[in-house]
Amino acid sequence: MSIPRSEHPNPQFMRKSWQNLNGCWEFEIDSGRSGIDRRFYERDSLSQSIIVPFCPESSLSGVGCKDFMSAVWYRRSFSLDKNQLSGRVLLHFGAVDYEAIVFINKKEVGRHRGGYTSFCFDITELAVEGENTVTVCAVDDVRSGCQPPGKQSELYYSNGCDYTRTTGIWQTVWLEFVPNEYIKGFKLYPDVENSKISITAELCGKGRLTVDVSYEGRSMASGSAISNGGFVSLELLLKEKHLWEPGNGRLYDIKLSFGEDEVSSYFGLRSVRIDGVKFLINGKSVFQRLVLDQGFYPDGIYTAPNEEALVRDIKLSIALGFNGARLHQKVFEPRFLYHCDRLGYIVWGEYANWGFDHSDPANLSGFLGEWQEAVERDFNHPSIVGWCPFNETWDYDGRRQDDRIIETVYRQTKLYDPTRPCIDTSGHFHVVTDIFDIHDYEQNPETFKSKLSEFKDGGDESRWNPFPYRQKYCGQPMFVSEYGGIQWSEKSGQEAWGYGTAPKTKDEFLERLKGLTDAIMDNDRIFGLCYTQLYDVEQEANGLYTYQREPKFDVEIINKIFARRAGIED
Repeated sequence: MSIPRSEHPNPQFMRKSWQNLNGCWEFEIDSGRSGIDRRFYERDSLSQSIIVPFCPESSLSGVGCKDFMSAVWYRRSFSLDKNQLSGRVLLHFGAVDYEAIVFINKKEVGRHRGGYTSFCFDITELAVEGENTVTVCAVDDVRSGCQPPGKQSELYYSNGCDYTRTTGIWQTVWLEFVPNEYIKGFKLYPDVENSKISITAELCGKGRLTVDVSYEGRSMASGSAISNGGFVSLELLLKEKHLWEPGNGRLYDIKLSFGEDEVSSYFGLRSVRIDGVKFLINGKSVFQRLVLDQGFYPDGIYTAPNEEALVRDIKLSIALGFNGARLHQKVFEPRFLYHCDRLGYIVWGEYANWGFDHSDPANLSGFLGEWQEAVERDFNHPSIVGWCPFNETWDYDGRRQDDRIIETVYRQTKLYDPTRPCIDTSGHFHVVTDIFDIHDYEQNPETFKSKLSEFKDGGDESRWNPFPYRQKYCGQPMFVSEYGGIQWSEKSGQEAWGYGTAPKTKDEFLERLKGLTDAIMDNDRIFGLCYTQLYDVEQEANGLYTYQREPKFDVEIINKIFARRAGIED
């Protein structure tokens, strides 16, 4: 049997010595969450089977259970030889929703909370030569308010803009074999103005870190630094300047060597900066023509069936005239971000905060750690031009959002990454933010234009500020980060959810789309838009493509609407 999703899960941190653990695992649903008490981790088998990395709710998993699963268990064996055990053995999980408890050879090796971020355990001390067993318990409760479920439905059925849930393992599981002294991680800081790259690396052990940079096979820079353990930094001057730009994903290759350890990666030479109401990429005002991408798939739900599906969604978006996307209510897998990097596709990194109680400060301890893991994992991607930890932080069960939660997460984001702007909470009332964004699903183009004209002309801000009594505009760049959502169902009589009243004809749809979009693009104080959305998801019929990624409208006509020059562009 071939291994599903066999490609390396993280092209920005690749070693040659790795082993993919996707494929058939033993599986069991633990409805009463009693498996720990019953010592499932000591069992020699589980009652069912599942195809990893697909969640049990999906058809590709072979399980297809759509009900709530408070806990699920996984088990499989793998073999290690003497050479693989000569150094350290690292066990990686791309993502497990929500809390994972991991056992090696019936002994607990570690726990992780957070359904969207990658994690790793050093299993060297528990691993043996020959056959080994990994067992995973995943605990999940999307209705608790204490964990961020994103667009996963809190009801049994999908409804509105909430969809089928994801439980357990939903990204690749793999092993890495590293020397005793190895590279743990690194951050890359490109300097466009001075044609430099700065590297800060975290090392396990002492020795010399060597860095080699190339572009299309030509040497661009090399250097080294001595480390006595912990962190080391160095700066390299590049021989040639090749800018990463929207539509041109020019990437430098980089190799890091530390003793016997070697890691390959890449980076893009680009800068992002705010200048008044403009958002600059490499010092140039670039209008952001974004589309909302939910990252759902009919047969895999959260998990793309194959790598081709990841590339397809980006190219489908580009074909419509978009130059990027909001990666909405989900932390997308590194393999998707890699293709964004190489195709020059700009994106905003988000977290799946829907269903999370923003009114209780006690929940901050869990959320902040999860969000920081996401920022750390994806820091080096040139395609990510900004962060957005929260989206539409509506009042929870009658209780208002706690502004301290929003502000704390914003400030922690800026401390960890001062190189990118951060939207504190998209589409709700801002507390402290680099970007002032709004969500507006007004369906009448003239009414929409009138609202935005107030901002353009410096009039009464309350007309375009949806929460004037709870927030104040302070001169930040303006972003219409959700609009449109025009409902269109291809099937007559099909029960579908969407914003506003659906047009009666395709011509009426296109006229409305153009009118709404022109209202934004003609306004020379707005730096970007994000149309809702790229494709339908389950019952939601707001997509420009169907859920199966078939076009609903003439692609060339849509492209002309979005690809035109905007008023704020250089």
